[in-house]
Amino acid sequence: MPSDNKPDPNSSQEPAAGKAKNFSSQFALAMELPFVLVAAVIVGGLMGYFLDRWLHTKMVFTFLLGGVGFFAGIRDILRRFPGSKDGSNRG
Repeated sequence: MPSDNKPDPNSSQEPAAGKAKNFSSQFALAMELPFVLVAAVIVGGLMGYFLDRWLHTKMVFTFLLGGVGFFAGIRDILRRFPGSKDGSNRG
C-alpha cells in the first residue's frame, strides 16, 4: 500500500528547472531580435542598392526596399513572441 506522506522528489526540482529554461529561452529571444531586424533592413537595402545600380536610378529602390525590409523585420519580431495572434505558439 503506497504511503501518501512521502514527498515526490520530482516536484521540488521541476519548478526551478522550468524557471531556468524559461529564462534562458527569453534571454536567447532577446539576444536574437536585434539581429533579425538589422539583417532584414540590410538585405532589403542591398537588394535595392544593386537594383539601383543595374537600372541607373538614384537610391529610389534602396530606400524603398530598405523600408520593406524594416517592416518585414518588425513583422518577424512580432511573430516570434509567444501568444501572437497568427496562431503559431512557439513558447
